[in-house]
Parts: sequence; structure tokens; C-alpha cells
Amino acid sequence: MFKGLYRWTLSLAESKRAEWALAFIAFAESSFFPIPPDVVLAPMSLAKPAKAWRYAAICTVSSVVGGILGYAIGALLYDTVGQWLINLYGYGSKMEQVREAYAKWGALLILVKGVTPIPYKLVTIVSGLLAYNFPLFVLLSIITRGARFFILAGLLNRFGDPIRHFLDRHFAVFIGVILFFIVFGFWIAARLV
Repeated sequence: MFKGLYRWTLSLAESKRAEWALAFIAFAESSFFPIPPDVVLAPMSLAKPAKAWRYAAICTVSSVVGGILGYAIGALLYDTVGQWLINLYGYGSKMEQVREAYAKWGALLILVKGVTPIPYKLVTIVSGLLAYNFPLFVLLSIITRGARFFILAGLLNRFGDPIRHFLDRHFAVFIGVILFFIVFGFWIAARLV
């Protein structure tokens, strides 16, 4: 099963829709979707190393635009969609703590949480809900999401062959690690502000 998924992600790099699929996943992950774009970004970058930087740029731009949607969900739709998502991720009972943390450390929270396994959609929705300075939110999102995706592209460029050989043999382990970090990120998000 995992070999088929791995071959599919590699073949996706050859598809005319590859960049659109990557953009959609990065966009959706920043506002509502639980799977990070790294799952597709890594194999696509390994299949076409010369395009790794372009793929990182697509992820960054799409993630920031998705973050703007998340911000809008928090600002405009909190009583419906936003509240449901916040409760789903375990922040519902901690909103007062979150408000206080944002008042003191808003920029730092956005920067740190944007590169961690903590779901970025929580940052985007909460930023909108708390009416965090929108231009600053966008700037910080560009920095943190860009750092995340360009660091990954750099690692893939530098260590691409060993990583490719590892994924050829152990793609299931890679998926397991990604799933672990997704679950771990949700667990951390439910326990921290």
C-alpha cells in the first residue's frame, strides 16, 4: 500500500497538475485540512530536485493564502466553523489563556508554531478571532512558513540521494513519522497555549 502511495507521489511530480495539487494541500492545511504538504513536497522534490525551491515557494505562498482563509474563519465565522475547529483541536476551554498569551507573545507564537508540528490552522484561526494585526500576521506567516518549506527544500537538495534511497526502501516509516508528528502536534496543541 505504501509503495503504491510513494510511487503515486513520485509520479505526481511528472503530472501537469503536480504544482496545483501541492498548492491545494498547502492551502488547505493552513485553514482546515490535517495533513501537512510535506507528505507531497518531499517526494516531489526528490523526483525533481531542480524544482525543490519552486515547490517550496508554492507551498509558502499557498500556505499563507490558506492562513488568510483561516484568519477569516476566526474573524468572521468563529461562532460556527471557527469554534467547531478550535474545539476539535482542544483549545475551546483555553481561549482566555490563549488571549493572554497572544497579548504578550503574539508574534513569537505565530513564528514558533508555524514551524512546529502544532497545526498551523490553529494559529490562523485564533489570530483572526483575536483580531491580531493582519498585515503583521501575513508578514509573520510568510517568514515562518517560508522557513519551514525552504529548510526542507534545502535538506532535500543537500541530502537528496540518501533520502531518496531511504524512501525507496522505507516509505512506510516516513509516513509513520509524519503521522506521529501530526498526532503529536494535535496532542501538544491540546495541552499548550
